[in-house]
Amino acid sequence: MLQPESEGDLARMIRSANAPMAIRGGGTRAPVEAGDLTTRRMTGITLYEPGALTLVAWAGTPMAEIDAALEAERQRLAFEPWEAARVLGRSGTSTLGGCVATNASGPRRMVAGAARDAVIGVRFVDGEGQVVKNGGRVMKNVTGLDLAKLLCGSRGRLGVLTEVALKLLPGVAASVTLAAEGLTPEDAVAAMSVALSTPFEVTGAAHDPAAGTFLRIEGGGDSVAYRADRLAAALPGEWRQIDADPWPAIRDATRFAGVEGDLWRVSVRPSHAPALVAALPGRWLMDWGGGLIWAETPPGTDLRAQMTCAGHATLVRAAPETHATLGTLHPEPDAVKRLTGGIVSKFDPKALFAHS
Repeated sequence: MLQPESEGDLARMIRSANAPMAIRGGGTRAPVEAGDLTTRRMTGITLYEPGALTLVAWAGTPMAEIDAALEAERQRLAFEPWEAARVLGRSGTSTLGGCVATNASGPRRMVAGAARDAVIGVRFVDGEGQVVKNGGRVMKNVTGLDLAKLLCGSRGRLGVLTEVALKLLPGVAASVTLAAEGLTPEDAVAAMSVALSTPFEVTGAAHDPAAGTFLRIEGGGDSVAYRADRLAAALPGEWRQIDADPWPAIRDATRFAGVEGDLWRVSVRPSHAPALVAALPGRWLMDWGGGLIWAETPPGTDLRAQMTCAGHATLVRAAPETHATLGTLHPEPDAVKRLTGGIVSKFDPKALFAHS
């Protein structure tokens, strides 16, 4: 595996490449762990200005290193990136580049936006070995075409990320989780929809049929307590505050770790979620107020063919042959596929990143 230690090394390797290569960061997010080139030696925080709420780091920087630096300054990433290592059975370390390349976003996405909404600048190497810089290292310098957003979620198909600039948020002083038990999927989605429409600033809304329905409120201590009480009073049924923190397990779907079966992430309209989960052949979990469904299916099951509503289904965990047959990403409509193909051909004319 090629392991460049600098942006210059990476550019030279790509210029000399003559066959498709699979790009990897920490090896914790791709459907198949093996790769031809990894950025994990391109690591380190290059700029951190807590007063400006901005951070810049090399793409191979472990997310644990970034989290530790932010925690020391009582700051955080708005998009709450989910970790894929446990559900994929991997032992690697998640990297910043991998999070951005997959647009990895957790329970706060519905209110704080996705990873792409926090990225203000990138550096990357395209398929011709050219170093491309877009955006800025601080908010006031972000101008021009927003290629940074285009790279987010591109999964390495347009180029290899080398450096990422992020905008940050202050840390959370207090957090309260309300829980209710025994709700049907219909009642859970209805309750989550009501909660998200209130002025109490709910930052998490999830339903696990095996554990309950959960709502999260964050902020200052007195404000959080007041808003949690008001929210509990505004909702039908019995809601109570719990001491446990269910959100890491919801974020990373850890209830599906270490078991047989394929795993999917399905995005739908929350109002369609109850009918969809009723038709699923295995276990499931709702996040984002019902807009995101983690679904477990028997190996080789084509969940997309069984969907009863419009939406997008990404195959997260399956055998390599299942990924090859069904495709990791949801098929694009023909018009979008043509547009995507045109963009890819501009950034990667030799199709070096076709296996990423």
